[in-house]
Amino acid sequence: MSIIPKQSAEVFEILSKGQFICSNSTKDYIRKLYLAISEDFDAYYEYFAGINMILEEGDEFYHFVRSEARAEVERKLEIVMKWIDVIDFLKTFDISFGSGMRFRAADILARLSVDADLKSKLEGLKKYTSGKDKHSDIMEKVLDMLEKDNFIEIENDISQEYKTLASFAYLEKLVLIINIPEEIQNEIPQ
Repeated sequence: MSIIPKQSAEVFEILSKGQFICSNSTKDYIRKLYLAISEDFDAYYEYFAGINMILEEGDEFYHFVRSEARAEVERKLEIVMKWIDVIDFLKTFDISFGSGMRFRAADILARLSVDADLKSKLEGLKKYTSGKDKHSDIMEKVLDMLEKDNFIEIENDISQEYKTLASFAYLEKLVLIINIPEEIQNEIPQ
Protein backbone atom coordinates (compact mmCIF):
# COMPACT_ATOMS: atom_id res chain seq x y z
CA MET A 1 0.00 0.00 0.00
CA SER A 2 1.46 3.35 -1.01
CA ILE A 3 1.78 6.18 1.50
CA ILE A 4 -0.39 9.25 0.98
CA PRO A 5 1.79 12.37 0.72
CA LYS A 6 1.39 14.61 3.78
CA GLN A 7 0.03 17.76 2.14
CA SER A 8 -1.91 16.10 -0.68
CA ALA A 9 -5.22 17.71 0.39
CA GLU A 10 -3.74 21.23 0.29
CA VAL A 11 -2.05 20.52 -3.04
CA PHE A 12 -5.26 19.10 -4.50
CA GLU A 13 -7.28 22.09 -3.24
CA ILE A 14 -5.10 24.46 -5.27
CA LEU A 15 -4.32 22.42 -8.37
CA SER A 16 -7.85 21.06 -8.87
CA LYS A 17 -9.00 24.64 -9.50
CA GLY A 18 -6.64 24.88 -12.48
CA GLN A 19 -4.14 26.94 -10.53
CA PHE A 20 -0.39 26.52 -10.12
CA ILE A 21 1.99 25.94 -7.24
CA CYS A 22 5.03 28.14 -7.93
CA SER A 23 8.48 28.21 -6.37
CA ASN A 24 8.56 32.01 -6.38
CA SER A 25 5.13 32.65 -4.90
CA THR A 26 4.87 35.57 -2.49
CA LYS A 27 2.80 33.29 -0.24
CA ASP A 28 4.92 31.27 2.17
CA TYR A 29 2.53 28.29 2.30
CA ILE A 30 2.61 27.98 -1.53
CA ARG A 31 6.42 27.93 -1.53
CA LYS A 32 6.31 25.25 1.19
CA LEU A 33 3.90 23.17 -0.89
CA TYR A 34 6.22 23.56 -3.89
CA LEU A 35 9.14 22.26 -1.80
CA ALA A 36 7.07 19.36 -0.46
CA ILE A 37 6.13 18.27 -3.99
CA SER A 38 9.66 18.69 -5.34
CA GLU A 39 11.11 16.60 -2.48
CA ASP A 40 8.68 13.72 -3.11
CA PHE A 41 7.38 14.23 -6.65
CA ASP A 42 6.98 10.51 -7.40
CA ALA A 43 4.72 9.94 -4.38
CA TYR A 44 2.52 12.91 -5.30
CA TYR A 45 2.44 11.85 -8.95
CA GLU A 46 1.34 8.29 -8.09
CA TYR A 47 -1.22 9.45 -5.56
CA PHE A 48 -2.91 11.90 -7.93
CA ALA A 49 -2.73 9.43 -10.83
CA GLY A 50 -4.83 7.14 -8.64
CA ILE A 51 -7.64 9.71 -8.69
CA ASN A 52 -7.23 10.32 -12.42
CA MET A 53 -5.31 13.59 -12.13
CA ILE A 54 -1.91 13.97 -13.74
CA LEU A 55 0.60 16.08 -11.84
CA GLU A 56 2.89 17.86 -14.28
CA GLU A 57 6.12 19.68 -13.52
CA GLY A 58 7.05 22.88 -15.33
CA ASP A 59 9.95 25.26 -14.85
CA GLU A 60 9.59 26.08 -11.15
CA PHE A 61 5.84 25.25 -11.00
CA TYR A 62 3.41 22.33 -10.77
CA HIS A 63 -0.08 21.94 -12.19
CA PHE A 64 -2.67 19.28 -13.09
CA VAL A 65 -3.48 18.13 -16.58
CA ARG A 66 -6.51 16.00 -17.23
CA SER A 67 -6.00 12.50 -18.54
CA GLU A 68 -8.90 12.91 -20.94
CA ALA A 69 -10.06 15.94 -22.89
CA ARG A 70 -13.32 17.11 -21.30
CA ALA A 71 -13.74 20.50 -22.91
CA GLU A 72 -14.61 20.93 -26.53
CA VAL A 73 -11.89 22.16 -28.87
CA GLU A 74 -13.60 25.47 -29.68
CA ARG A 75 -13.76 26.50 -26.01
CA LYS A 76 -10.10 25.60 -25.52
CA LEU A 77 -9.12 27.70 -28.53
CA GLU A 78 -11.02 30.70 -27.17
CA ILE A 79 -9.12 30.42 -23.89
CA VAL A 80 -5.80 30.13 -25.72
CA MET A 81 -6.64 33.19 -27.85
CA LYS A 82 -7.41 35.19 -24.69
CA TRP A 83 -4.03 34.32 -23.18
CA ILE A 84 -2.22 35.07 -26.44
CA ASP A 85 -3.81 38.54 -26.46
CA VAL A 86 -2.88 39.12 -22.80
CA ILE A 87 0.73 38.00 -23.36
CA ASP A 88 0.96 40.18 -26.47
CA PHE A 89 -0.22 43.17 -24.43
CA LEU A 90 2.22 42.51 -21.56
CA LYS A 91 5.16 41.89 -23.91
CA THR A 92 4.31 45.15 -25.70
CA PHE A 93 4.56 46.91 -22.34
CA ASP A 94 7.93 45.25 -21.63
CA ILE A 95 9.51 42.70 -23.97
CA SER A 96 11.22 41.08 -20.98
CA PHE A 97 7.94 40.64 -19.10
CA GLY A 98 8.14 37.22 -17.44
CA SER A 99 8.62 35.20 -14.29
CA GLY A 100 9.89 37.21 -11.34
CA MET A 101 9.10 40.60 -12.85
CA ARG A 102 7.55 43.19 -10.58
CA PHE A 103 5.21 45.80 -12.02
CA ARG A 104 2.42 48.22 -11.17
CA ALA A 105 -0.77 48.73 -13.14
CA ALA A 106 -0.23 52.48 -12.77
CA ASP A 107 3.05 52.20 -14.73
CA ILE A 108 1.32 50.35 -17.57
CA LEU A 109 -1.55 52.86 -17.64
CA ALA A 110 0.91 55.79 -17.67
CA ARG A 111 2.57 54.37 -20.80
CA LEU A 112 -0.74 54.39 -22.71
CA SER A 113 -0.48 58.12 -23.42
CA VAL A 114 2.85 57.72 -25.23
CA ASP A 115 2.50 54.22 -26.74
CA ALA A 116 -0.31 53.91 -29.28
CA ASP A 117 0.41 50.20 -29.88
CA LEU A 118 0.07 49.42 -26.16
CA LYS A 119 -3.15 51.46 -26.00
CA SER A 120 -4.57 49.62 -29.00
CA LYS A 121 -3.74 46.23 -27.49
CA LEU A 122 -5.35 47.17 -24.17
CA GLU A 123 -8.49 48.27 -26.01
CA GLY A 124 -8.40 44.91 -27.83
CA LEU A 125 -8.62 43.18 -24.43
CA LYS A 126 -11.99 44.86 -23.87
CA LYS A 127 -13.70 41.79 -25.35
CA TYR A 128 -12.61 39.78 -22.28
CA THR A 129 -13.71 42.37 -19.71
CA SER A 130 -17.51 42.32 -19.95
CA GLY A 131 -17.94 45.68 -21.65
CA LYS A 132 -15.60 47.75 -19.48
CA ASP A 133 -14.69 50.95 -21.34
CA LYS A 134 -12.22 52.85 -19.17
CA HIS A 135 -8.58 51.82 -19.56
CA SER A 136 -8.20 51.47 -15.80
CA ASP A 137 -11.23 49.13 -15.65
CA ILE A 138 -9.91 46.98 -18.49
CA MET A 139 -6.47 46.84 -16.85
CA GLU A 140 -8.03 45.91 -13.49
CA LYS A 141 -10.01 43.05 -15.10
CA VAL A 142 -6.93 41.72 -16.93
CA LEU A 143 -4.94 41.75 -13.68
CA ASP A 144 -7.83 40.00 -11.92
CA MET A 145 -7.79 37.25 -14.58
CA LEU A 146 -4.02 36.83 -14.22
CA GLU A 147 -4.24 36.77 -10.44
CA LYS A 148 -7.23 34.41 -10.36
CA ASP A 149 -5.42 31.93 -12.61
CA ASN A 150 -2.29 32.21 -10.45
CA PHE A 151 0.07 33.84 -12.96
CA ILE A 152 0.65 36.93 -10.80
CA GLU A 153 0.28 37.84 -7.13
CA ILE A 154 -0.02 41.18 -5.41
CA GLU A 155 3.22 41.65 -3.53
CA ASN A 156 2.61 45.06 -2.00
CA ASP A 157 -0.93 46.22 -1.26
CA ILE A 158 0.12 49.79 -0.55
CA SER A 159 1.99 50.44 -3.81
CA GLN A 160 -0.21 47.95 -5.74
CA GLU A 161 2.91 46.16 -6.98
CA TYR A 162 2.48 42.74 -8.55
CA LYS A 163 4.96 39.90 -8.94
CA THR A 164 4.86 37.62 -11.96
CA LEU A 165 5.00 33.97 -10.91
CA ALA A 166 6.94 31.09 -12.43
CA SER A 167 3.66 29.76 -13.86
CA PHE A 168 3.72 32.64 -16.37
CA ALA A 169 6.28 30.53 -18.26
CA TYR A 170 3.42 28.11 -18.94
CA LEU A 171 1.63 30.82 -20.93
CA GLU A 172 4.82 31.75 -22.77
CA LYS A 173 5.46 28.11 -23.71
CA LEU A 174 1.85 27.77 -24.84
CA VAL A 175 2.43 30.51 -27.38
CA LEU A 176 5.81 29.16 -28.45
CA ILE A 177 4.48 25.68 -29.26
CA ILE A 178 1.98 27.07 -31.76
CA ASN A 179 3.36 26.11 -35.14
CA ILE A 180 1.84 27.52 -38.30
CA PRO A 181 3.16 25.77 -41.41
CA GLU A 182 4.64 28.15 -43.97
CA GLU A 183 2.28 27.04 -46.74
CA ILE A 184 -0.81 28.25 -44.83
CA GLN A 185 0.63 31.39 -43.22
CA ASN A 186 -0.66 33.55 -46.08
CA GLU A 187 -4.20 32.20 -45.56
CA ILE A 188 -4.49 33.49 -41.97
CA PRO A 189 -6.14 36.90 -41.70
CA GLN A 190 -4.13 39.50 -39.77
